[in-house]
Amino acid sequence: MRKLDIFNHIWPKAFHAHLTEVSPIRDITMRSNDVPMMVDLDERFRVMDMFEDYQQVLSLASPPLEIMGPPAVARELAVIANDGMAELVDKYPDRFPAFIAQLPMNDVDAALAEAERAIDELGAVGIQIYTNVAGRPLDDPEFRPLFKRMVEYDKPIWVHPSRGAQSADYLTEDRSKYEIWWTFGWPYETSVFLARLVFSKMMDEMPTLKIITHHAGGMVPFFEMRVGPGWDQLGARTSGIDYKSLLKELKRRPVDYFHDFYADTATFGSKPALDCALAFFGIDKMLFSSDAPFDPERGPMYIRETIKCIESMDLSKKDRQKMFHGNAEALLHLEPW
Repeated sequence: MRKLDIFNHIWPKAFHAHLTEVSPIRDITMRSNDVPMMVDLDERFRVMDMFEDYQQVLSLASPPLEIMGPPAVARELAVIANDGMAELVDKYPDRFPAFIAQLPMNDVDAALAEAERAIDELGAVGIQIYTNVAGRPLDDPEFRPLFKRMVEYDKPIWVHPSRGAQSADYLTEDRSKYEIWWTFGWPYETSVFLARLVFSKMMDEMPTLKIITHHAGGMVPFFEMRVGPGWDQLGARTSGIDYKSLLKELKRRPVDYFHDFYADTATFGSKPALDCALAFFGIDKMLFSSDAPFDPERGPMYIRETIKCIESMDLSKKDRQKMFHGNAEALLHLEPW
């Protein structure tokens, strides 16, 4: 059965070389730099060949380009990255049927222009953004034109969490400890991003907006009853702001919007997490993803364990096909393989 991995990561060689020129390697970038498969195509192919009928939709690995320097630096990095991924898709279509464009989000006009260039000229099947733009929320009106443009294209937006050690665990501290910013911070970031889309009424404004959440939707599936009956009481716990009026202005219950998002299967091989995500989002919104090559074996472990999880789930053959490749083919307008 075809396995189309829609959320894994790569650094094209030219991008990697330029990245190391413009910024020191540290924190999450350091982790990416230590994984041979991130840059070495021979190593990537060796890992991919361990799995039958396995393909990857390419996306850039962290860091967000907007934290690497001023807009001119982010623009240059985006062009190099997208050109590099497009070249790989063109050269190895049986391995990489598509790629996702990366944008310089600290320059909205440039981000729009690069999205259009990547889609119209390079053939990108969507764009990847992060859950914030150097600390700014994505429901800021300045970013609205980009979301509207993707609706016009009818192409999805992949959303990757972004949070660093500077986001302290407590107000009395200046840095997060023990990589809590990553373990718990990233699922929180994803959930906050989705909530801001809902309560800013962006989903009412753009009901056909397609959002793909990383790591099976973050915290949302597990906290279904908080998202559901909990947020049905929006405003009951807040003074000074009239959230009750906002609740009435929304066209649907808050939880109904969350069911519209897509979720990938990148749970590091946790079947209970996948079962929870499937129960919340439903089979038609689940997309196979491994998050490779970020695992202790530097590539194969997360692919192997994610495949094992999906194959062990109580799914019909038709639903398993949907999760492994069918949903992605329909969403990305790819030819069935």
